[in-house]
Amino acid sequence: MISWSSSRLARAAFVLVALALCAYGLVSRWAEIGHALARLSAWTVTGALGAGLAGLGASMLAWRALLAGLGSPLPVPAAIRVMFLAQLGKYVPGSVWALVGQVELAREHDVPRRHGAGATLLAMAVTIATGCAVAAVTLPLTSAEATRRYWWLLLLAPALAACLHPRVIVALLDRTLAFARRPPVTGAVPLGAMARAAGWSLLAWCLFGAHAWLLTRSLGDAGFFLSTGAYALAFTAGFLVVIAPGGLGAREAALVIALAPGLPGGGPLVVALASRVVLTVADLLWAAVAVALRRTAPRAGSVRAGGAAPTGPAG
Repeated sequence: MISWSSSRLARAAFVLVALALCAYGLVSRWAEIGHALARLSAWTVTGALGAGLAGLGASMLAWRALLAGLGSPLPVPAAIRVMFLAQLGKYVPGSVWALVGQVELAREHDVPRRHGAGATLLAMAVTIATGCAVAAVTLPLTSAEATRRYWWLLLLAPALAACLHPRVIVALLDRTLAFARRPPVTGAVPLGAMARAAGWSLLAWCLFGAHAWLLTRSLGDAGFFLSTGAYALAFTAGFLVVIAPGGLGAREAALVIALAPGLPGGGPLVVALASRVVLTVADLLWAAVAVALRRTAPRAGSVRAGGAAPTGPAG
């Protein structure tokens, strides 16, 4: 059987399918989206796009820190290529395609599948745990309606934060992999790598919050803390709805509810639709950068052999 990582045709087909589904998600709601974008200034949308691009970059660095902690450091160009080509898979229904893509594309850079899968699953856990923490801190002070509707999600924050200790998270990950009949993660993730990943993730949430806040400013300004907590809650809710490509629908619904106390009229829906467009464009721009780096990103093994790559946790 030809593996994905060794088949150009398989990779190209994956990217084309993901792009087609991504385009369909936008075109199918273009009447609403166009009306929403018309209410925002070009500078507002541009600023939100910049913040979204930076947030995605910080998320990539969190994953890279965990991969290095597992013993497979990647240069930044290689990490960009693996992360942002694979992330197109989130536009395909189901939550496994981005994970499979990251594992298989990382194989091109001599990353063992157990490290690729481990780092990706750990990154998901860190993202959700820090997102719940951000929502739990900000929303009770700013959005009583979101707190009432999603109280169960906010209660997860302390438990998920405790699970981020390396011994706990690796034990849980190994049990998950054993259930899937996959080999366990080799060794423990250093505390420093987990701390760096959590730090990059918190920075990402601040940047994603900034993108949402900038979108609200033309509509009444919901405030930075409400915008950040609302987006963290919306993303987490969308992530848990595994059948929705990229959390389509679920994320927007949660964002509208959370922003309602801070924006008048239909402002929350405008922000939700505009956010979907802005972050989709950001995904596509990062994917374009990843394609451009195809010929320049060295294999991790060859870089380590030359002594230029870091040998410890990076991020």
